Amino acid sequence: MRAAAAVAALVPLVALAITAQEPPKDAREPVKWKHNDRSRPRPKVIDPGTASTPDQPGKPPSDAVVLFDGTDLAEWVRSGKKVDGDDAKPNWKVENGYAEVKGGGITSRKKFGDAQIHIEWATPKEVKGSDQGRGNSGIYLGGFGEVQVLDSFENDTYPDGQAGALYGKFPPLVNASRRPGEWQVYDIVAHLQKVDDTGKVTRPGRITVFHNGIVVHHAAEFGNKFGEYTINLQDHGNPVRYRNMWVRRLGDYDAEGTPPPEKKK
Repeated sequence: MRAAAAVAALVPLVALAITAQEPPKDAREPVKWKHNDRSRPRPKVIDPGTASTPDQPGKPPSDAVVLFDGTDLAEWVRSGKKVDGDDAKPNWKVENGYAEVKGGGITSRKKFGDAQIHIEWATPKEVKGSDQGRGNSGIYLGGFGEVQVLDSFENDTYPDGQAGALYGKFPPLVNASRRPGEWQVYDIVAHLQKVDDTGKVTRPGRITVFHNGIVVHHAAEFGNKFGEYTINLQDHGNPVRYRNMWVRRLGDYDAEGTPPPEKKK
Protein backbone atom coordinates (compact mmCIF):
# COMPACT_ATOMS: atom_id res chain seq x y z
CA MET A 1 0.00 0.00 0.00
CA ARG A 2 2.81 2.38 0.91
CA ALA A 3 4.58 1.73 -2.41
CA ALA A 4 1.37 2.28 -4.34
CA ALA A 5 0.74 5.52 -2.47
CA ALA A 6 4.27 6.71 -3.21
CA VAL A 7 3.85 6.01 -6.93
CA ALA A 8 0.51 7.78 -6.95
CA ALA A 9 2.09 10.79 -5.31
CA LEU A 10 4.85 10.91 -7.94
CA VAL A 11 2.49 10.86 -10.92
CA PRO A 12 1.32 14.50 -10.69
CA LEU A 13 4.90 15.66 -10.07
CA VAL A 14 6.15 13.91 -13.21
CA ALA A 15 3.22 15.30 -15.21
CA LEU A 16 4.02 18.79 -13.89
CA ALA A 17 7.69 18.45 -14.88
CA ILE A 18 6.77 17.33 -18.41
CA THR A 19 4.26 20.15 -18.78
CA ALA A 20 6.84 22.70 -17.62
CA GLN A 21 9.25 21.61 -20.37
CA GLU A 22 6.66 21.84 -23.12
CA PRO A 23 6.09 25.16 -24.89
CA PRO A 24 2.64 26.68 -24.58
CA LYS A 25 0.25 25.54 -27.29
CA ASP A 26 0.09 28.98 -28.89
CA ALA A 27 3.90 28.98 -29.24
CA ARG A 28 3.96 25.75 -31.23
CA GLU A 29 4.21 25.95 -34.99
CA PRO A 30 2.73 23.32 -37.30
CA VAL A 31 5.33 20.83 -38.45
CA LYS A 32 5.37 20.98 -42.23
CA TRP A 33 8.36 18.75 -42.82
CA LYS A 34 9.15 15.42 -41.24
CA HIS A 35 12.51 14.66 -39.67
CA ASN A 36 15.07 14.06 -42.46
CA ASP A 37 12.36 14.67 -45.07
CA ARG A 38 13.86 14.17 -48.53
CA SER A 39 10.96 16.00 -50.18
CA ARG A 40 11.93 19.25 -48.44
CA PRO A 41 13.21 22.02 -50.77
CA ARG A 42 16.99 22.26 -51.04
CA PRO A 43 18.61 25.55 -49.90
CA LYS A 44 19.57 27.88 -52.71
CA VAL A 45 23.17 27.45 -53.81
CA ILE A 46 25.32 30.60 -53.73
CA ASP A 47 28.97 31.54 -54.19
CA PRO A 48 30.09 32.60 -50.68
CA GLY A 49 32.70 35.01 -52.03
CA THR A 50 36.09 35.50 -50.42
CA ALA A 51 37.42 37.09 -47.24
CA SER A 52 39.19 40.43 -47.24
CA THR A 53 42.87 40.91 -46.44
CA PRO A 54 44.55 44.02 -45.01
CA ASP A 55 45.49 44.99 -48.57
CA GLN A 56 42.52 43.84 -50.64
CA PRO A 57 38.75 43.74 -50.09
CA GLY A 58 37.12 40.36 -50.48
CA LYS A 59 34.54 39.29 -53.04
CA PRO A 60 30.89 39.63 -51.90
CA PRO A 61 28.58 36.59 -51.88
CA SER A 62 26.73 36.06 -55.13
CA ASP A 63 23.34 36.86 -53.59
CA ALA A 64 24.47 40.15 -52.02
CA VAL A 65 23.25 43.64 -52.89
CA VAL A 66 26.55 45.42 -53.44
CA LEU A 67 26.47 48.97 -52.04
CA PHE A 68 30.10 49.86 -52.71
CA ASP A 69 32.67 47.90 -54.71
CA GLY A 70 35.41 50.51 -54.66
CA THR A 71 34.51 52.24 -57.93
CA ASP A 72 31.67 54.71 -57.23
CA LEU A 73 28.88 55.67 -54.84
CA ALA A 74 26.02 55.15 -57.30
CA GLU A 75 24.05 53.25 -54.61
CA TRP A 76 24.19 56.25 -52.24
CA VAL A 77 22.87 59.80 -51.96
CA ARG A 78 23.81 62.70 -49.76
CA SER A 79 21.94 62.39 -46.48
CA GLY A 80 18.89 64.61 -46.33
CA LYS A 81 18.71 65.10 -50.11
CA LYS A 82 16.10 63.82 -52.54
CA VAL A 83 17.16 60.70 -54.37
CA ASP A 84 16.61 62.31 -57.78
CA GLY A 85 17.78 65.79 -56.78
CA ASP A 86 20.56 67.67 -58.56
CA ASP A 87 22.46 67.82 -55.27
CA ALA A 88 22.01 64.13 -54.38
CA LYS A 89 25.48 63.01 -55.45
CA PRO A 90 27.76 62.34 -52.45
CA ASN A 91 30.82 64.54 -51.94
CA TRP A 92 32.97 61.75 -50.54
CA LYS A 93 36.36 61.08 -52.09
CA VAL A 94 36.56 57.74 -53.90
CA GLU A 95 40.03 56.39 -54.72
CA ASN A 96 42.12 53.25 -54.37
CA GLY A 97 39.05 51.13 -53.67
CA TYR A 98 37.73 53.10 -50.72
CA ALA A 99 35.41 56.04 -50.03
CA GLU A 100 36.50 58.70 -47.54
CA VAL A 101 34.07 60.76 -45.48
CA LYS A 102 33.77 64.33 -46.73
CA GLY A 103 31.04 66.95 -46.96
CA GLY A 104 28.18 65.28 -45.11
CA GLY A 105 26.82 61.81 -44.54
CA ILE A 106 25.51 59.42 -47.17
CA THR A 107 22.38 57.27 -47.27
CA SER A 108 21.70 54.08 -49.21
CA ARG A 109 19.18 54.37 -52.03
CA LYS A 110 17.70 50.98 -51.11
CA LYS A 111 15.83 50.00 -47.95
CA PHE A 112 16.35 46.77 -46.06
CA GLY A 113 14.62 44.60 -43.48
CA ASP A 114 15.93 41.27 -42.20
CA ALA A 115 19.49 41.38 -43.44
CA GLN A 116 23.17 40.56 -43.10
CA ILE A 117 25.11 43.80 -43.48
CA HIS A 118 28.84 43.80 -44.19
CA ILE A 119 30.82 47.04 -43.88
CA GLU A 120 34.59 47.54 -43.71
CA TRP A 121 36.06 50.75 -42.30
CA ALA A 122 39.32 52.32 -41.18
CA THR A 123 40.08 55.31 -39.00
CA PRO A 124 42.98 57.64 -39.94
CA LYS A 125 46.44 56.16 -39.45
CA GLU A 126 47.69 59.51 -38.19
CA VAL A 127 46.13 59.88 -34.77
CA LYS A 128 44.55 63.25 -34.06
CA GLY A 129 42.28 64.11 -31.17
CA SER A 130 40.99 61.87 -28.41
CA ASP A 131 37.78 60.49 -26.96
CA GLN A 132 34.86 61.12 -29.39
CA GLY A 133 37.03 63.35 -31.59
CA ARG A 134 39.20 60.53 -32.87
CA GLY A 135 38.11 58.64 -36.00
CA ASN A 136 34.40 59.17 -35.37
CA SER A 137 31.66 58.08 -37.77
CA GLY A 138 28.64 55.80 -37.46
CA ILE A 139 26.30 53.40 -39.21
CA TYR A 140 22.61 54.22 -38.73
CA LEU A 141 20.05 51.46 -39.29
CA GLY A 142 16.66 53.06 -38.77
CA GLY A 143 14.95 51.92 -35.59
CA PHE A 144 18.00 49.92 -34.58
CA GLY A 145 19.88 53.17 -34.08
CA GLU A 146 23.61 53.60 -34.65
CA VAL A 147 26.46 51.12 -34.63
CA GLN A 148 29.31 53.38 -33.57
CA VAL A 149 32.46 53.78 -35.65
CA LEU A 150 35.37 55.19 -33.64
CA ASP A 151 39.10 54.78 -33.10
CA SER A 152 38.85 52.85 -29.83
CA PHE A 153 42.40 51.47 -29.85
CA GLU A 154 43.89 52.75 -26.59
CA ASN A 155 41.41 55.63 -26.68
CA ASP A 156 39.05 55.81 -23.71
CA THR A 157 35.50 57.16 -23.96
CA TYR A 158 32.08 56.41 -22.46
CA PRO A 159 31.34 52.68 -23.01
CA ASP A 160 28.10 53.05 -24.99
CA GLY A 161 29.88 55.39 -27.39
CA GLN A 162 32.99 53.40 -28.27
CA ALA A 163 33.59 51.36 -31.43
CA GLY A 164 31.09 48.53 -31.70
CA ALA A 165 28.57 50.13 -29.36
CA LEU A 166 24.89 50.41 -30.14
CA TYR A 167 25.24 54.11 -29.48
CA GLY A 168 23.60 55.36 -26.33
CA LYS A 169 22.10 51.93 -25.57
CA PHE A 170 24.56 49.07 -25.18
CA PRO A 171 28.37 49.00 -25.04
CA PRO A 172 30.06 46.15 -26.94
CA LEU A 173 30.69 42.97 -24.98
CA VAL A 174 34.43 43.42 -25.64
CA ASN A 175 36.69 45.98 -27.33
CA ALA A 176 37.89 44.21 -30.50
CA SER A 177 39.43 47.30 -32.12
CA ARG A 178 42.46 47.20 -34.38
CA ARG A 179 45.16 49.86 -34.58
CA PRO A 180 44.46 53.20 -36.30
CA GLY A 181 44.69 52.92 -40.08
CA GLU A 182 44.02 49.16 -40.14
CA TRP A 183 40.90 47.89 -41.88
CA GLN A 184 38.15 46.71 -39.56
CA VAL A 185 34.97 44.77 -40.29
CA TYR A 186 31.40 44.90 -39.06
CA ASP A 187 29.07 42.04 -39.87
CA ILE A 188 25.59 42.93 -38.64
CA VAL A 189 22.58 40.60 -38.59
CA ALA A 190 19.32 42.53 -38.20
CA HIS A 191 15.81 41.10 -37.80
CA LEU A 192 12.74 43.32 -37.74
CA GLN A 193 10.07 42.67 -35.13
CA LYS A 194 7.27 40.19 -35.83
CA VAL A 195 3.74 41.60 -35.61
CA ASP A 196 0.47 39.67 -35.52
CA ASP A 197 -2.78 40.56 -37.32
CA THR A 198 -3.81 42.91 -34.51
CA GLY A 199 -0.56 44.86 -34.70
CA LYS A 200 0.81 43.39 -31.49
CA VAL A 201 4.57 42.75 -31.44
CA THR A 202 5.04 39.01 -30.95
CA ARG A 203 8.83 39.09 -31.26
CA PRO A 204 10.98 42.19 -30.76
CA GLY A 205 13.48 43.40 -33.33
CA ARG A 206 16.92 41.92 -32.78
CA ILE A 207 20.43 42.79 -33.85
CA THR A 208 23.69 40.85 -33.64
CA VAL A 209 27.03 42.53 -34.38
CA PHE A 210 30.43 40.98 -35.12
CA HIS A 211 33.44 43.32 -34.89
CA ASN A 212 36.48 41.85 -36.63
CA GLY A 213 34.89 38.41 -36.34
CA ILE A 214 34.13 38.78 -32.62
CA VAL A 215 30.55 38.86 -31.28
CA VAL A 216 30.04 42.20 -29.56
CA HIS A 217 26.21 42.10 -29.47
CA HIS A 218 24.08 38.97 -29.52
CA ALA A 219 20.38 39.31 -30.36
CA ALA A 220 20.05 42.66 -28.59
CA GLU A 221 16.32 43.42 -28.49
CA PHE A 222 14.38 46.49 -29.62
CA GLY A 223 10.74 46.52 -28.55
CA ASN A 224 9.62 49.58 -30.51
CA LYS A 225 7.83 49.22 -33.84
CA PHE A 226 9.68 50.21 -37.00
CA GLY A 227 9.85 49.07 -40.58
CA GLU A 228 12.44 48.82 -43.33
CA TYR A 229 15.37 51.20 -43.07
CA THR A 230 18.03 52.85 -45.16
CA ILE A 231 21.70 52.64 -44.16
CA ASN A 232 23.23 55.98 -43.25
CA LEU A 233 26.95 56.57 -42.86
CA GLN A 234 27.70 59.56 -40.66
CA ASP A 235 30.08 62.44 -41.24
CA HIS A 236 31.45 63.45 -37.83
CA GLY A 237 34.24 65.61 -39.21
CA ASN A 238 36.86 62.83 -39.32
CA PRO A 239 38.26 61.32 -42.58
CA VAL A 240 37.10 57.76 -41.91
CA ARG A 241 37.31 55.38 -44.85
CA TYR A 242 34.87 52.70 -46.01
CA ARG A 243 35.19 49.83 -48.48
CA ASN A 244 33.52 46.55 -49.52
CA MET A 245 29.95 47.24 -48.39
CA TRP A 246 27.20 44.77 -49.18
CA VAL A 247 23.90 43.45 -47.83
CA ARG A 248 22.23 40.04 -48.01
CA ARG A 249 18.47 40.02 -47.58
CA LEU A 250 17.43 37.21 -45.24
CA GLY A 251 14.31 35.13 -45.80
CA ASP A 252 12.60 32.40 -43.81
CA TYR A 253 13.60 28.75 -43.88
CA ASP A 254 12.59 27.01 -47.12
CA ALA A 255 11.42 30.30 -48.66
CA GLU A 256 13.88 30.23 -51.56
CA GLY A 257 14.54 26.53 -51.77
CA THR A 258 14.65 24.53 -54.99
CA PRO A 259 12.77 21.26 -55.49
CA PRO A 260 14.65 18.06 -54.64
CA PRO A 261 16.28 16.28 -57.58
CA GLU A 262 14.19 13.73 -59.43
CA LYS A 263 14.63 10.17 -58.35
CA LYS A 264 16.78 8.10 -60.64
CA LYS A 265 14.84 5.42 -62.45
